[in-house]
Amino acid sequence: MWDDAFPSFLIGLREGLEAGLIVSILVATLVRSGQKSRLPQVWTGVLAALALALSFGSVLTFTAAKLSGSAQEAFGGALSLIAVAFVTAMVFWMRRSARTLSSQIREKVTAALAMGAGTLVLTSFLAVGREGLETSLFLWSTIQTAKSSTGPLIGAAVGLVLATGLCWGLYRRVLKINLTRFFAVTGAVLIVIAAGVLSYGLRDLQESGVLPGGHAYAFDISSTVDAGSWYATLVQGVFNLTVTMTWLQVLAYAGYLAIVMTLFVQGVRSTAPAPAPAPVVSEAAAEAPDAATRTAAQSAPEASPAAAPAAPGRPRWLLPAALVAAPAVVAAVVIAVSDGKPAGTATVAVSETECGKGFSTPQPGQQVFQMRNTGDKTSEVYLINPASGAVYGEVEGLAPATTRALTATIGTGDYAWRCVPTGGKSVTSAAVHVTGGADVKAVAPVAEDDLKAPLDAYKAYVGQGLTALQAKTRKLQADLQAGDLNAARADWLTAHLQYASLGAAYGTFADFDGKINGRPDGLPDKAGDKDFGGFLRLEYGLWHNQSAADLAPVADQLAADVDGLAKAFPAQSFDPGDLPLRTHEILENTLQFELTGDTDQGSGSNLATAQANVAGTQELLTVLQPLIKERSPELLAKVDAGMLRVNALLTAARKPDGSWTPVDQLPAATRQQLNGATGQLLEDLAPIPDLLEIRKSA
Repeated sequence: MWDDAFPSFLIGLREGLEAGLIVSILVATLVRSGQKSRLPQVWTGVLAALALALSFGSVLTFTAAKLSGSAQEAFGGALSLIAVAFVTAMVFWMRRSARTLSSQIREKVTAALAMGAGTLVLTSFLAVGREGLETSLFLWSTIQTAKSSTGPLIGAAVGLVLATGLCWGLYRRVLKINLTRFFAVTGAVLIVIAAGVLSYGLRDLQESGVLPGGHAYAFDISSTVDAGSWYATLVQGVFNLTVTMTWLQVLAYAGYLAIVMTLFVQGVRSTAPAPAPAPVVSEAAAEAPDAATRTAAQSAPEASPAAAPAAPGRPRWLLPAALVAAPAVVAAVVIAVSDGKPAGTATVAVSETECGKGFSTPQPGQQVFQMRNTGDKTSEVYLINPASGAVYGEVEGLAPATTRALTATIGTGDYAWRCVPTGGKSVTSAAVHVTGGADVKAVAPVAEDDLKAPLDAYKAYVGQGLTALQAKTRKLQADLQAGDLNAARADWLTAHLQYASLGAAYGTFADFDGKINGRPDGLPDKAGDKDFGGFLRLEYGLWHNQSAADLAPVADQLAADVDGLAKAFPAQSFDPGDLPLRTHEILENTLQFELTGDTDQGSGSNLATAQANVAGTQELLTVLQPLIKERSPELLAKVDAGMLRVNALLTAARKPDGSWTPVDQLPAATRQQLNGATGQLLEDLAPIPDLLEIRKSA
């Protein structure tokens, strides 16, 4: 929980201290000028500002809860970007203003006193209201990031309580703080946190479809780093760095951090004060009663004539230590008795004999359910429509004595829980009926048997393709044995494109794929390495003037490997669940390797290979069409349109003589258009794996 609490603790501390200093200066100025009777005007403005901040947070939460899933992501992502802008501006403003804050506030108070009660109320309202709105927005963004309100709210509360204590200590002249240094250090940390919020906000916008590139990953280390480990959770909670991040996230994170941190550090150095022999106290506090004290340092605001020394026998560090320790102790107690679930969520118990205990009729809108496995077996848990079995939300692999959150948008309709324990029979709870909500579309579950017919059809397609590949590879082999390099170049392309059209089966080809179509990347001698073989090795030789005698042994080995694959394929395992995954994985490789020219060994035929990849993807979509159409006909129409567009752009790159324009010779605008269309098609294909995921609820 502390990982989620730290960012909001820091913003609560900074904003609370900033607002508290302003209130302290307002109060001290009125007291020193003999106008204590006007203090209620200050408190009226402060309370109004707090009410505004709380109302703003409520409006954000209520608005998000009424939106659809994708709209919530777009809404949250946009507000995260706004929060980053506010925090960045706040950090730079305080860096510039820390040393002159006191005089600025006193000038405003003096002007307000001359203009009447309403102006003084407005002055305190505006001074505190800005901090309140910034705090509400940033706190709301951190709650969205954490997917829980408990940690961020506790962190913010501790920060505000500590800030209040520090302001009281400054006011009573029992505490000294170098605020310039304080705001510099916390500003630097906030910039790092804001970079993470920026990255998270952009990811939300990608997932909602507002921004492209949601599947263009810069890295994915989820297979080697446990995202649920304490260290991964800590890094994600504090810095918003996850085990999987897109290129846009990484570039935005690094770019923001490099630019903003550089400007901030340069500003801190340029405004650093000269060393002083006396200790520096609050530069943002109100002036002391006498000129001599003002000259020595701008002391904390107070109503008494001089700074009171520490009480005899009481260490000077005792009060500051107590101010820090008390909120920490309170927070520790709260955390110890808290189960870490978001406020207002329901706990639903599941086991191998009982499912949905504690489930009552939920309210419409987005709901968070804490799923608690009280049984002895790991279980899959689904929120379903009991009549159709359609799934509204799910938690996979819920271990015994474990609690995990399930977030679902509830609309008008019937709802029930279905629990499927490992090795046991499914258990379904009693149904409840919800009214007053919008129509929420659920996903019709896919059983393994539902994919059997598409899988059989696709395996038949691959089998026929391998038979054709054998014949084309033998022709290429015969060309080189006869010494006919021109014929070998033409037949090489035909055979290679035949193989490229079988993309969805690559995962089942085992070691054969590396032998038949392996790249020289990573080999010690690259294209000249003795272990480099297959189609790309022949391409390199055919287009680098190597002799037929040198290439014939490579073709012989290729033909033998193709025959071995054709013989082994009928017995190779093809997981039905992999079939929907391949719908976008083929074109991911196309975008990464073919449309960049990365695999080109001299023939310039990357665009031809890309079109063969498109053909393979189209075949896969054809066998899956009935399942997709049943669940999302609009998605299928969008994908079909995208396939036609990409295929048309690739066809246009073919020359009248039948040859292909190399990728690096495409006009910049055409290449950009092709990359954009392929990227958009990948975005459109992305929902298919989740749509056709095999679910035990079926």
